[in-house]
Amino acid sequence: MSTDLTPEDAVTVPPADPRLLVREAGFAGYWQEFARKLRSGELGSLPVVVGLIVICLVFQLQDSAFLGAENLSNLFVTAAGTGLIAVGIVFVLILGEIDLSVGSVSGLAAAVFAVLNIKHGMPEWSALILALLTGTVAGALHGFFFARIGVPAFVVTLAGLLGWNGLMLQVLGSNGTINLDDSGLVADLTNYYFSDVAAAYGLATLAVLGYFLAALRDARRREAAGVPSRAPSELAVRTAALAVPAYAAAWLFNQYKGLPLAVVIFVGVVVVFDLVLRRTSYGRKVFALGGSVEAARRAGINVPLVRMSVFALSGTMAALGGMFLASQINAANQSSGAGSLLMNAIAAAVIGGTSLFGGRGKTWSALLGVLVIQSIASGMALLGIASAVQYMITGAVLLAAVVIDSVSRRTQKTAGRA
Repeated sequence: MSTDLTPEDAVTVPPADPRLLVREAGFAGYWQEFARKLRSGELGSLPVVVGLIVICLVFQLQDSAFLGAENLSNLFVTAAGTGLIAVGIVFVLILGEIDLSVGSVSGLAAAVFAVLNIKHGMPEWSALILALLTGTVAGALHGFFFARIGVPAFVVTLAGLLGWNGLMLQVLGSNGTINLDDSGLVADLTNYYFSDVAAAYGLATLAVLGYFLAALRDARRREAAGVPSRAPSELAVRTAALAVPAYAAAWLFNQYKGLPLAVVIFVGVVVVFDLVLRRTSYGRKVFALGGSVEAARRAGINVPLVRMSVFALSGTMAALGGMFLASQINAANQSSGAGSLLMNAIAAAVIGGTSLFGGRGKTWSALLGVLVIQSIASGMALLGIASAVQYMITGAVLLAAVVIDSVSRRTQKTAGRA
């Protein structure tokens, strides 16, 4: 049998897009893809979600008040300050670096705000902006020494931890404590609630509707471009999967005082920076640097500028988180930014799924991770267990998260996907 082919007979068949094959197979295809990702070590947020569920079940069995409206509302509000700091840490970890100064920067920002507003009578908005800029400048300075001078980030930010803490003590003065206006702007950050039930349900509706319209627009744009797009049934399932927790949270908040302003700001920041990471060229540059600095440099990315901007962002988020932490105690004092704040912020990002090895992470990691840490703290407080045990359990959870990340990376390399 002759197998001679003429050039006209030879047809190049383009390889099939694996995403298209998955979507054409429907939900069975997605299940097979999910199973394949598990086998290859692509666990995503699954471990932390499972862990959070287990933590909630354990503490609920020990004390029925754990999943009560009051406790969960307070849990979310308390988690906001550390969570905002963890959002900045996520960006730094994606670079494959570390920022040890965020605790001190948060305390310094609170001190700057208190001195300007209380001692010098500056309007709260102006003092707040200058306090946030203090964090931005501190972070940019770390980034300069790291990106331009070549000093390791660990050393630079360790020096920042000490230096900014000393400056905070100097700013506060001999008194050491400055009480804030209990009816002012910063006090409202963690003490203001939208008591109208329509606020929580309205926000949940906007979130679900906004997601659906954005996903529908994206699907139609992909379909018009001839690239794989999500089927209407998948959009419906994804929207329902978001609607259930959104409306459950709205109902929960309305059982206590209403929708907390702290939760609105925290979740809003997480969503905005998630879009920055996933949908902007800046976000792609951050991931590129975390994957390979040399490859990013050869691709034309301004490596020093991106690095400096990430540390400036980390400093800004530390300052914002510091405002929330000052709001909780309605004061700035010598212990602001001290204690376990730094470790909790880093642990939240890592526990939530951001890789310590760089190149992988989401801002949602900060939300999930800080909920794990705060759930442990809240459950321990309800049961009257000493804080020493809380530290040990949090440390064990952090170690487990890093072990899972390491094993996941090794499994992906074995499967040829890393």
